[in-house]
This record gives sequence, C-alpha cells and structure tokens, in this order.
Amino acid sequence: MEAATPNDGGVLQPVAVRSLRVPWRWAVVSLGALLVAIVIGVAVGPAHLSLGGIAGSVFARLPFVHRPSALTAQQESILWSLRVPRVVLGALAGGTLAVAGAAYQGTFRNPLADPYLLGAAAGAELGATLAIIFVPGQALLGVNLVAVAAFAGASLAVAGAYVLGRSAGGVRSVTSLILAGVAIAAFLTAIQTYAQQRNADQIRQVYAWLLGRLQTAGWQGVSLVAPYVVICAVVVVAHRRVLDVLQFGDDEAASLGVRPRRVRFWVVVAATLGTAAVVAVCGAIAFVGIIIPHTVRLMVGRSYRVVVPLSLALGAAFLVLADTLARVAVAPAELPIGVITALIGAPFFVVVLRSTRAAAP
Repeated sequence: MEAATPNDGGVLQPVAVRSLRVPWRWAVVSLGALLVAIVIGVAVGPAHLSLGGIAGSVFARLPFVHRPSALTAQQESILWSLRVPRVVLGALAGGTLAVAGAAYQGTFRNPLADPYLLGAAAGAELGATLAIIFVPGQALLGVNLVAVAAFAGASLAVAGAYVLGRSAGGVRSVTSLILAGVAIAAFLTAIQTYAQQRNADQIRQVYAWLLGRLQTAGWQGVSLVAPYVVICAVVVVAHRRVLDVLQFGDDEAASLGVRPRRVRFWVVVAATLGTAAVVAVCGAIAFVGIIIPHTVRLMVGRSYRVVVPLSLALGAAFLVLADTLARVAVAPAELPIGVITALIGAPFFVVVLRSTRAAAP
C-alpha cells in the first residue's frame, strides 16, 4: 500500500507506507547514538575520569544502594556539577534545535528553513547585546538578565514577523511569513551591530555569547530550558502527521480536513518557545536545525512521522559530541560550540544546496 507526497517540484510521488512509521532499526540506532554521545560527553574532558569510576558514582547514587563512590570529592564535583549538567543541557539544546528545524521545514515547505527563519536568532542577539551592555551581571528572580533579554528578544522577533507576514499576505501565505522574518531579522541585526559599535568595550563578551556556549550554565540552565523543550517536543511530535499533509499545500490540506493556519500557528509557537529558551541559555548555535533533519531524510525518507522523532534523538547526540569536541580541541581552553557546528554545517549546507539544485527540473 502506498501514499502520495509531493516532490521538490510539486509533483506527487508515491511513498511506501512503511516509511510512515519509525523503523525500529533506526530507532535503536538513534537511541544508541544518543547513549554513546552521553557516555563520551561525560567521560571525556581535561580532568580524567575513568568509566569505572563514573559508573560506580552513578550506581552509588541509586536508591537503596549503600556503596561508596570510587571518585574523590573533587572528581564527584566535576562529574555532577559540571559535566553531567553540561551534557544534559547539550542534549536538550540539540534535540530542540533539530526538532524545531524539522518543524519549520515542514510548516513552511522549505527544506532549507531553520529555527531562526523568522528572526529568533536576531531578536535574541539584540536582547542579549543590550543586556550585556547596559545591565551586565544583573539578575531577575535569580536568572541572569542576559538570558531573560535574549528569550524576550527571540519571542518578540518571531511575533513581529508573524504579525507582519499576516498583515502583508495573510497567514496562508507562507512566502509572506518568510519574507517578514527576513525583514525583521535584518532590521534587528542592524540595531545590534550599531549597539556593538557604540560600545566597543563589550564586543568580546557579546561575541562570546553569540558563538554559543554551554560551559557556565550548570543545573540552572537545564531547569530553565527543560520546560520549553518539553512543550516544543510534545507539540511538534503530536503534529508530525499533519506536517506531511501540509506538504500538499494549504488548499489541499484544507480539503483533507486540516486547518493549515491553526496548525502553522501552534507549531511555530511551540518551535519558537523551544528555540528561544535554548538561545537564551546557550547562545545562537547555528546549523543544527538544518544538518540533523536533512541527515534523517537521507537515511529514512521524507515523512515527518519519521523525521521529527529521529531528529530529536540525533540532534541531542550531535550537539553533545560537538560540545565534547569544543572542550578538548584546544584544551585547556575551549572553542565556542558555534564554531564547531559551523565548521560541520557550512559544508553540509553547500551539499544540500547543490543537491536541491540538481533535483530541480
């Protein structure tokens, strides 16, 4: 039995129904990759921690287990106060950016869309830049104002793009939303650049934030990101079948009983909340939302019923491994994680562009 989906040229092509479910082999592979990435992320670092010592420390913390850890107090602190929260945050951030990228690509029927399409990164960068310049080191309810300003900036930028796109061409016009996002992002980037040039003393701090980092977040960063990650993942996964229907176009989707405007609104809101939370805590980490969904498509096909859940797991694994590389590449110093993802993502983006061009009629 087969179903039809549109190809890049808009022509309907049959897709086997077996591709509409996550193949158990790929599910096992993706979860295995995530587990391996977590182990590597926890075990590898400037301070040596043996796998046996880490396993013993984990075992000692299980309920009803009365066994002392083989690690020293300093090693315990490194493991549970630095590495584990950093790996957890990396997994949450990577999974969120990947699933948000898949959601944007499905919602806007654009294989090159990413979570920053509607200006989330530009808004977050402006908010963070203004906070670094005018209220450095300040906190609101225990949360650094840089993170608060970045979250607010990302959310307001996407809201502005959505309102502008709706007024220009209606919510049903995908093109108007994309163009509105480009306009908003360009405008906010111009303001952010001006603010940087007027406050040259803070440029180093601003660039450190813009390139992304996980090293200083700790468990507080995990607690800040986690609720939005859950909202983003639940909403996008729940709409993954509808994203397949949207590939036919709004009119065809409406004839099948789908309400494109409502679906697009809620998926964009959920993906934006997750993206804004990640950017607020970790900075603007590029390319994850493009690399991972496209890799999944190359492996298992185009159906979002498969792309969305696998992107969640593989995105988490990818960013944990990228952060591990950032920690050890120039140890004892660290590379910004955005540098690592850009070095991997830029060539991948070129390959995607060439393949898209080759597939065009």
